[in-house]
Amino acid sequence: MADRIISTIYLVFIMITCAILFVPALLIWLVTLPFDKRKVIQHQYTCFWGALYTWCFPFWRTHVSGRKNIRRGVTYVIVSNHQSQLDILLAFNLFRHFKWVSKAEVFKLPFVGWNMYLNRYVRLVRGDKESIEKMMVTSEERLREGSSVYICPEGTRSMDGKVKTFKPGAFILAHKLKLPIIPIAISGTCKALPKYSMNTSGIQHLYLDIMEEIPYEKFASLSVEDTAEMIRDIIVKRVDELVELENRRRSKAYIAETENLADEA
Repeated sequence: MADRIISTIYLVFIMITCAILFVPALLIWLVTLPFDKRKVIQHQYTCFWGALYTWCFPFWRTHVSGRKNIRRGVTYVIVSNHQSQLDILLAFNLFRHFKWVSKAEVFKLPFVGWNMYLNRYVRLVRGDKESIEKMMVTSEERLREGSSVYICPEGTRSMDGKVKTFKPGAFILAHKLKLPIIPIAISGTCKALPKYSMNTSGIQHLYLDIMEEIPYEKFASLSVEDTAEMIRDIIVKRVDELVELENRRRSKAYIAETENLADEA
């Protein structure tokens, strides 16, 4: 009951602050319109806006590692697993320039969706062949402009945190444009905010680990399908390690808690 009340209060907080924070976003867009075609400044503000919600919620502990693996000035195809609606908020903690490929429904949200249009993020209607083709064309345009593109190749959120099969789109782009791939592993968000739920579940640790880039030369001789499988294997291994890390952390916390109770007795 307490978790539900806190979640409701936090949802109201998000709705109010989104309306407020959209005003500076619109001003930034207007001021930078003549000289910032790639919307680099707009995206940095959006990173602050999105990451803010992972910082403010009292039950979430955010852990981001490996930012140094994203070299500034290099264009990447960025791919990660997808566990929760929280994933993109966690990804905004990167504070690195990218264009997010997102389902069309998010673009319809007041303030948030409007800001996504201002950022020139990439819209996708899932399951629509024409929209998928348009997404690929738009993503290629953004990459050729020098903006990295962030794609969740599972195509949808995982119900149980297990990494699903990767769709080929991101890897077609990497092969076609001969670009390096940045794999990112996300863990903990599916428990913090499960699919089809807006209720939180106590203190949760959210992990985002940026792994070393995979240069084009490493997968140039592979098929698109084999490249997707290779990157998926890398991410799965790291997600499993993050789960184990969290299990050890919780075990230590449990042991410490029981020892404190014993001392009090």
